Amino acid sequence: QLEDEISTLRQVLAAKEKHLVEIKQKLGISLMNELKQNFSKSWHDMQTTSAYKKTHETLSHAGQKATAAISNVGTAISKKFGDMRYQHLLLLWAYLENKMNSPTFKSFEEKVETTVTSLKTKVGGTSHTGGSFEEVLSSTAHASAQSSLAGTQLPESEEELQC
Repeated sequence: QLEDEISTLRQVLAAKEKHLVEIKQKLGISLMNELKQNFSKSWHDMQTTSAYKKTHETLSHAGQKATAAISNVGTAISKKFGDMRYQHLLLLWAYLENKMNSPTFKSFEEKVETTVTSLKTKVGGTSHTGGSFEEVLSSTAHASAQSSLAGTQLPESEEELQC
């Protein structure tokens, strides 16, 4: 009789499981949905344990300290690069000042001034002091156009300019 009851209970259980599968199919519940739900419930249960809470607090605190340390290192590196850039700019400035005060640069500067003055005199007829570069360039272009029309040529070398 006990064997008959066990057999009957197995049949009832199988029928109920079959009925459950049919209901899940009708509702659109798949195996994947069930796994997601089980995982979500397990994850929630784990998060509520005291061990998880303590570990989370410890790691969060460690993360904040690590972030602060990395930020401090980044600031120090940035400051160092800024200082290095400033030092490079100072060195470049000193180098340029040195070059500008050198006899070679002074000689070049004098040659340019002499050539500009000579051009002003030849192009404009009189020596204008303090004309801008644009004025000199414009008057040179104007003189060049006039000399082309008249069939004359402007001097091409510095020696021809300094008659």
